[in-house]
This record gives sequence, structure tokens and C-alpha cells, in this order.
Amino acid sequence: MTLDNTESAKLKELDLSCIWHPCTQMHDHEANIPLIPIARAQGVYLYDFENRAYLDCVSSWWVNLFGHCNPYISAKLKEQLDSLEHIIFAGFTHKPIIELSHRLLELLDSKFGKCFYADNGSSAIEVALKMAFHACAIQKKKKNKFICLENAYHGETIGALSVGDVGIYTQVYQPLLLETLKVKAPSGENFAESLESLKTLLQAHKEEIAAFVLEPLIQCAGNMNMYSAKFVQEAVKMCQEAGVYVIFDEIAVGFGRTGSFFAYQQCGVVPDFLCLSKGITGGYLPLSVVITTNEIYSLFYAPYEEHKAFLHSHSYTGNALACACANAVLDIFERDNVLENNAILSQFIWKKLQVLQEFGFVQNLRHQGMVFAFDLGGFEGQRKGLEVFNAGLKRGLLLRPLGNTIYLMPPYVLTKEQASYIVESLVEILKIFVDKFANKTKV
Repeated sequence: MTLDNTESAKLKELDLSCIWHPCTQMHDHEANIPLIPIARAQGVYLYDFENRAYLDCVSSWWVNLFGHCNPYISAKLKEQLDSLEHIIFAGFTHKPIIELSHRLLELLDSKFGKCFYADNGSSAIEVALKMAFHACAIQKKKKNKFICLENAYHGETIGALSVGDVGIYTQVYQPLLLETLKVKAPSGENFAESLESLKTLLQAHKEEIAAFVLEPLIQCAGNMNMYSAKFVQEAVKMCQEAGVYVIFDEIAVGFGRTGSFFAYQQCGVVPDFLCLSKGITGGYLPLSVVITTNEIYSLFYAPYEEHKAFLHSHSYTGNALACACANAVLDIFERDNVLENNAILSQFIWKKLQVLQEFGFVQNLRHQGMVFAFDLGGFEGQRKGLEVFNAGLKRGLLLRPLGNTIYLMPPYVLTKEQASYIVESLVEILKIFVDKFANKTKV
């Protein structure tokens, strides 16, 4: 039954009476940001209770790889429901997670040997930070500091925030955070200063540093800053030669998003810890995994009384339903030539987006694989991205800008026709804003 507008309004009222939404200043819902009840979703579209469609240009926070209510993933989830939904994962196991772990390791460098599961990206980062610190402690190394890049984002739990540098998330919590050393963030091919910054830190503090954590190729929540694989290669070599562990956060950039299955595969180096989440289940259920080496695993392998056990757990660790979805996602990658098709679609979208260069306020148009971004320049302190978001909704686009950075991270099942509509709509939105924006444009 389709709800009428009054009933939809009731849902909004009921929601706002009892729910505190994430990454939201709830006061904005009074005027600036609409709250839209969604009735159903299919493919790249979300549908509200008035049956208006919204093209999900951001894969619902970067998790939805193969479309909403994907028939194959749904079928595999329903199949799993009939046999096992969840069990305690301490002392017990099940087929979906064994299959998933072996399949992931087969996709990775032979250096990797063990999978440790959690249930979200921030938790995966916490696991990797604790493992790195604990591994150092077992080796009688007193290392309690971490390195991250300036402008980094790795999640919003306390440990994850500690290795982040996006002020809107971290500033108020500074008194609670771990001590972290920050390296100047690279940008594009400009990374010499960043490497020098890292070199200086390692020379001064390598005996104190447990690990260096970074998102390879793209700082996603850091305004989609894209940078060279050469920086990653040189930085990792520098750290590993200094005896500092390396943690790659591929929570957002893994599973084909940057063009290769995993972003590190473009960089010519292998980290000590690899954190995965988001697209791992195709957007169906929460799951994350930290993949590490047998060498690190062996440090913890000892009689219990030696206090080397890694005592970290989540109630829903290794959830069988989530693992069934993750296996279905890997099936689709194997079956449908996803990476090859993405490469074609990526180039099509990139070519289409060149029209945005006609606007003088569109700056730093960029892309990496199936991630596309540009900045609205000259409007510091103004929420112009919010205007684009609201204008997008009127045209049936779900965009969620990062400040004044507009980006696309669509599901891989996007068609060329749908991609063309997104670009055409962006052009129309920016045309409307020409008179509002102070900068002169070529349009």
C-alpha cells in the first residue's frame, strides 16, 4: 500500500521524535536538509512513499556494489537463513566463513595468511591498531605511537579517531585520543614533501612507532583526496625497513572501487594488515575483516598462560548471514567480469564529466576507478555542497557532498544511460548556481 503525503509526513515526525541520525546536525532537519522515508529500493534506485525515485550516486555510504535488492545476493541470503543465522564464534565455526576466508586469501598476496573478523570498518581499524601494538609488546618493544596522514579518516571509535585528521570529527575528542604523529598528505603526483615528512618522523621516533595507517590511493572522507601509488610504494618500504608495521585501510577503496580488486595491488607493496568492510557484503549486512600475515599470527600463538592471546571480540563476529552475502559478492565478481566492465564504465563517466570544466568554480576534477570528484572553489565557510545536495534530490539524485567536494561513487551496475543522466543533472544544477556563485564562469 502506498502511503499518501500525510502518512509520509507522519513517518518523518515519528522518526524525529525518537531517532538521532549519524553524521547529522539534527537541527538541520528543521530547514536545510529533508528527511526522506524510503519505502523500497531496487537496483541503483531508492523509492520514497510517493514512489519518487532517487538514483543512489553514493552507493548508500559506499557499501552497495551491485544494486539494492540484488536478486543473486538476496537468494543466497535466503538460502543461508534456512540453515544457520548466527553462532558464537569463539570455539565454533561454520562453512560460510571458512569459504569466505579461503577465497579472500586466494585473491591476495601470499604474504597474507589469517583473517580476523569484526562487524564494521571502525572496529576493523581498532583490531589492526591493537594487533600492531600487541605484536610489538610481545617482542618487548615499547611502541605506543601511530603514524597517519594529515587529512586522514579511519572511523569514529576512539582508536580510529586517533589516527584520523579531519577536524570536524576529531577536534572535540582530542583529550581522549591516542598519541599520533602526522605526515603531510600527498596530493596527486606531489608527494616528495610527504615522503620527507615521513622520513623525518621515522628517524626521530621509529623506536616508539607501532604502525603507519593509511588509505591507499584515495583519502575518501578526506574530501576524496587522490594521490600517487608511487607515494604508497615508497612510504611502505620506508616504514617496513624501519621495523614499523603498515596498516592499509581499504574499507572504502577495496573490492574494485579503485580499478583493481584491492587498491594495494596497484602500489607494488604489501601491508602487514589489510582492513576490509563496506562493499564486502554488497551493502546487505555489517561485516569487516582484518587480514594479516602468518608471521604476525605466530607471535600470538602460545599457551594461554603466556598472555599472548588476542582477546578482542564482538558478539556478531563472523555472522553466517553476512558471510553468505560476502560469498555471493565474490561469486558476482568471478561471474560477471566486474573489473573489466568497471574500467569501461569508468572511462565513459570520466569523459562525460569533462563538460563540468565549463564552470569556472569547478576545481580539481578527478577520478580513480569508480570514484569521481570535484570541488566547488572559492566558497570557504559556505555550505554550497548542501545546495547541490538539495538540488540533486529535486532531480532524483542522492548525492552526499563532503563539504564543498561533490563526488560520485555509484554502484557498479549503473548503466551508461543512468550515468549520462547524473552528469546532465549536475550540469543543470550548476547552471542554476551560476548567478548565485560569485565567481565568473565560462557558461
